[in-house]
Amino acid sequence: MFWAALLDFFCIPFIVFISFMIILSAVNKSVGVRRAYVKLLLKIFEFGRLSIESAAKERQKLVGDTIFNNSQERKLDEINLSFCKKTGRTIPTTNGNTLISRDSVLLPTSNEPAASDIESPPKDEEMRFNLEKCLDYIKAGVESIIEDEVTSRFEAEELKSWNLLTRTNRHYEFISWKITLIWMTGFAVRYFILMPLRVFVCFVGVYVAVVANSLVAMIPFEFLRHPCADLSFKITFRIMTRSLSAVITFHNTEYKPKGSGFCVANHTSPLDVAILSTDCTFSLIGQRHGGFLGLLQRALARASPHIWFERGEARDRHAVAERLKQHVSNPNNPPILIFPEGTCINNTSVMQFKKGSFEVGGVIYPVAIKYDPRFGDAFWNSSKYSMMQYLYMMMTSWAIVCDVWYLPPMYRQEGESAIDFANRVKSVIAKQGGLVDLVWDGQLKRMKPKKEWRELQQVEFAKRLKGD
Repeated sequence: MFWAALLDFFCIPFIVFISFMIILSAVNKSVGVRRAYVKLLLKIFEFGRLSIESAAKERQKLVGDTIFNNSQERKLDEINLSFCKKTGRTIPTTNGNTLISRDSVLLPTSNEPAASDIESPPKDEEMRFNLEKCLDYIKAGVESIIEDEVTSRFEAEELKSWNLLTRTNRHYEFISWKITLIWMTGFAVRYFILMPLRVFVCFVGVYVAVVANSLVAMIPFEFLRHPCADLSFKITFRIMTRSLSAVITFHNTEYKPKGSGFCVANHTSPLDVAILSTDCTFSLIGQRHGGFLGLLQRALARASPHIWFERGEARDRHAVAERLKQHVSNPNNPPILIFPEGTCINNTSVMQFKKGSFEVGGVIYPVAIKYDPRFGDAFWNSSKYSMMQYLYMMMTSWAIVCDVWYLPPMYRQEGESAIDFANRVKSVIAKQGGLVDLVWDGQLKRMKPKKEWRELQQVEFAKRLKGD
């Protein structure tokens, strides 16, 4: 009897709390607990920063400024060199800033050159070596070896101050007993309270998605099925984002995507889909998956017009373009949510947009997404972590805090190529999100540069050696 009473004492409030939270998320309301939680975290982070700075000043007094600075710089260099040797990667940078300030010598143009447009290298007898003319070119090459602009975009974004979460080599959690106590308390809260609660709410969200979309699919009247499908779509992702303690701030809601077309956004994480879908209904596009993602895809497809491709079909650009045109031509369909980068970038930059969705025609709704890295690193390094590992890291983070900016709709201008249009949209998104606008293709992390790009560099180098 005692244990039954004790179990009821804990279970009933827990069930009531979970039910209340799910109902609030379904109707997109909040009582302010998450935002108060985020403000409390900021105060704790600030206290940690001040404690670290005071500890560093005390150590400087004991050891001496010169000796301390030199030893710390050597230690940092040793750590960075060790990191590079072990991983074969360049040193990560902070907030998209590079360690090297370089001038661009030659970058790939927006319009890929044809093979006939590339000049053949001059013959040996016509070559006049002028090494001085190409020293800056050689310097740029060495700088790219030390730190290229692509690899650093696929490493975790570094923070200006410790957030009691990021793994470092400095062991900040042991500089004082107060910081140690806060760190241990935070560890216990994240792993033993927040994570089980978040996992449970996430499974509830998947269950709601399966049941709600199955019920909507059985509605025979189209005029009633559409609003019910929109509601079930939003409720599904609202519950899932609440499972991550997500705090999302939407700006410029008057530009929210409406009607058919393409919603184009920068890509940092698979969570981008869930975050945008809490405020607007989209048609999703992507490859068919198995497991957890496959279950969610099949559930959503029962009630909404989503576009899922088999792996082989997705490689057929004409088939993809035809499916997109058919979808956009129907004004009753919701806008298609697309991430033209094709891969996740580490929340500091926007890389080359693929031109496919900009060739189809129709309106483009640009959206900029920027995460606050102080509460958790939302970037998914797919070459390092599996989907389940990534979800585990998100479930054990403090929270997911981000800003979303809706931008005015954009149209392809007369005589404008699809590549130029894609670059124009990319520039607008980068500027609004405070991101670095890069010309490089994000797929360079998986494949070698195109032959045309290498030939451009060879021709440029030959011209400089010749003295042109």
